[in-house]
Amino acid sequence: MAGGKGTRIASVNSDVPKPMIPILDKPILLYQIENLREQGIKDIVLVCGHLKHVISDYFGNGERFGVNISYIMEEAPLGTAGALALIKPEIDGDFLLINGDIIFNIDFERMARFHRSKNAVITLFSHPNTHPYDSSLLVTSENDEVVNWLTKENNRGWCRNLVNAGIHLMSDRIFSDETVGGLFDEPHKLDLDRDIIRPLVGSGKVYSYNSSEYAVDMGTPDRYGMVSEDVLSGKPQQRNLSVKQKAVFLDRDGTINKYVGFLRNIDQFELLPNAAEGIRLLNSKGYLVIVITNQPVIARGEVTVPYLDEIHRKMETLLGQYGAYINGLYYCPHHPDSGFEGEIPQLKIKCSCRKPNIGLVKKAADDYNIDLSESWFAGDTEVDVQTGKNAGCHTALISSEDVNSDFKDLLEFAEALK
Repeated sequence: MAGGKGTRIASVNSDVPKPMIPILDKPILLYQIENLREQGIKDIVLVCGHLKHVISDYFGNGERFGVNISYIMEEAPLGTAGALALIKPEIDGDFLLINGDIIFNIDFERMARFHRSKNAVITLFSHPNTHPYDSSLLVTSENDEVVNWLTKENNRGWCRNLVNAGIHLMSDRIFSDETVGGLFDEPHKLDLDRDIIRPLVGSGKVYSYNSSEYAVDMGTPDRYGMVSEDVLSGKPQQRNLSVKQKAVFLDRDGTINKYVGFLRNIDQFELLPNAAEGIRLLNSKGYLVIVITNQPVIARGEVTVPYLDEIHRKMETLLGQYGAYINGLYYCPHHPDSGFEGEIPQLKIKCSCRKPNIGLVKKAADDYNIDLSESWFAGDTEVDVQTGKNAGCHTALISSEDVNSDFKDLLEFAEALK
């Protein structure tokens, strides 16, 4: 979808359509095509509107870029989904629908495996971002189905930082869907989010593929500058999940939020000084930030899983207010000792996921293709340090109370990492 005017970023370059704005002398759209071509995706349709000749003159039929390019030239704007009616006869199976103003580097086969495993009609590439308060947020089930779509105008409360990035993997079943399929009978102006995706949310047809890979839209001059620096440093390629990742595994209580013993009340959750700033710096340095926490309050029957999820949504909301985010969160709900009133017997077990065991670390490493030898485990107790050692990570003890700690807070720790 390469027809946008890019009014918010016009101060950078108003003489070309938004997808043709150069990053280090190469158009945004070319970065997209190169990432697709490298993975064998070579049949590309460009939907062009504003200054459309600039795009077609540059790319032609795609031969010199190693792809096959055809065009839909909009005489009247068709919105972000109206042109789908024009390509409907050519589609057989799954196809990608991509906003033309995004710099990304994604392992699409990995996304396709997820899409097929869910039998999804639409899979949304989603991720946390640095400005969730200014974005629509996805609400998902345990099975990654999108069950709600919250705009920034909604009264959202505590929310997970999960944003639709503008990259959609869609099945051709969309054209025969009983809810929205009829909209593609004739080309007319359609909004992809409002008219197509949101009516299907909660129907079992829309899923969220949550990834740590690089996908940043070029909506504002500030983001343009940030992305230019990222491309220069090679960050997009490094974040592709076909490449081994480096991560910082963080304990929760006493490391990110103030330690209050067993945290049973969401009102007790309060970020530690400099915790958000430290995580934001880790984000900017290219580390995945993964929270690993023991939560025996579940096995003890003191906190329910939905309530714990609400606590974690509060954490993500508070971090997001500072432009910080986590890439993943894993918790152990077990507890080996019995004798608590209201305990859940099936969770009173010795397990492989309770720190200092490394079951959760290994799960995260598999999910995100993490190189543990290049990663860190940081927390406020010796159990955290031992967990990191058991996993083969570098370790750091972070505490303002312990005179023997390596760092006083998360910001000091993050500043020390390269």
